[in-house]
Amino acid sequence: MNETIDILEIMKSLPHRYPFLMIDRILELVPGEKVVALKNVTINEPFFQGHFPGNPIMPGVLIIEAMGQAGAVLAAGSMSEEEPGSLIYFMGMDRVKFRKPVIPGDQLVLEMKFLKQRGKVFKMAGVAYVDEKTVAEAQLMATFGGA
Repeated sequence: MNETIDILEIMKSLPHRYPFLMIDRILELVPGEKVVALKNVTINEPFFQGHFPGNPIMPGVLIIEAMGQAGAVLAAGSMSEEEPGSLIYFMGMDRVKFRKPVIPGDQLVLEMKFLKQRGKVFKMAGVAYVDEKTVAEAQLMATFGGA
């Protein structure tokens, strides 16, 4: 896929809405292989009020959530015809590492790649970057669920 996917199209794949929609644009999508998504981190994010006043840092758990949402867009874009409209549920995470703080003004680039799929359960590896430097990485598991 060469075209970017905007927020309106993302919202057709994900049930999340403000303030919990953590991705702003899909930069690249190769169904069954990988997705590259973008999150613009702004000082207006509600979590910065308490994390941490005077030293705003994006919570690591929300970076992982953004990776999961990017992975869900990849999974939705890779679904077989019998699964359209299914919700995707987060099941687990392994090998989570945080390398560098993410602060207001950063552009968080999230790259997720399929590792394997067994039935409705899939595993992906993800890396989050700011200015081409790794800020977080993880392996995530999710499953297609019923509506």
